[in-house]
Amino acid sequence: MAIFAISFSMHWTFAWFSYLDEQKAHNQPAEISGYFNMTFRDTMENWQSEFLQLIWQVAGLSFLWYVGSPQSKEGDERKEEKMDLIIKMLDKQNGDAILKELDIKYPKK
Repeated sequence: MAIFAISFSMHWTFAWFSYLDEQKAHNQPAEISGYFNMTFRDTMENWQSEFLQLIWQVAGLSFLWYVGSPQSKEGDERKEEKMDLIIKMLDKQNGDAILKELDIKYPKK
């Protein structure tokens, strides 16, 4: 929270100096309302951009991961089936018994 407060206050402080320079360059008086409107607009644009990006990363990518990525549930089932086949091929006599023990120890959901 301290880092947020420090960065937020620094943003508004440096925005004030930037606003003063801009007003001097255009021979305009510095007004608090103009400064507040400009800085608040810039802050909201920045936050909107960051929050939209965060929402996309969390919600959008988790949805894409669920519906079709190799790491989704379908990929896990495929890997598990391959492992079962390998166990059966390596130990033809005890493979089924080993798989049953594993199913008891780690039940499928």
